[in-house]
Amino acid sequence: MITSTDPIADMLSRIRNAIGVRKNVVSMPHSKVKESVAQLLQQSNFITGVAVEDAPVGKTLVITINSENENARITEIARISKPGRRYYVRSGEIPTVKRGRGIVIVSTSKGMMTGAEAKKQGIGGEIICRVY
Repeated sequence: MITSTDPIADMLSRIRNAIGVRKNVVSMPHSKVKESVAQLLQQSNFITGVAVEDAPVGKTLVITINSENENARITEIARISKPGRRYYVRSGEIPTVKRGRGIVIVSTSKGMMTGAEAKKQGIGGEIICRVY
């Protein structure tokens, strides 16, 4: 198995590809960062479920994008900060996505949170991705 140099971009691509072929469940190697991004997507009602399963080696992160007879709620999911070009912002510079219909996920000193939460707490950080 090939390990990705950017596991978050790999995760977002897997979600994007699964939506493209109308799959409702996607699985990938587990990491705490990917799990926290997935849980923020679930709290923001973009995906249906997040589960961590034990695999023969390590753990697997299983994301349920949507239920059986339902369309995906994610229209676009894009990586903002990349390993070659990190993107940091102050709390006042956190962007609003689609007039509040979308979210940005920010990695702050207090952990991963949505852009709205980071603005409310007055802390900036690295913008991980944009979802709507």
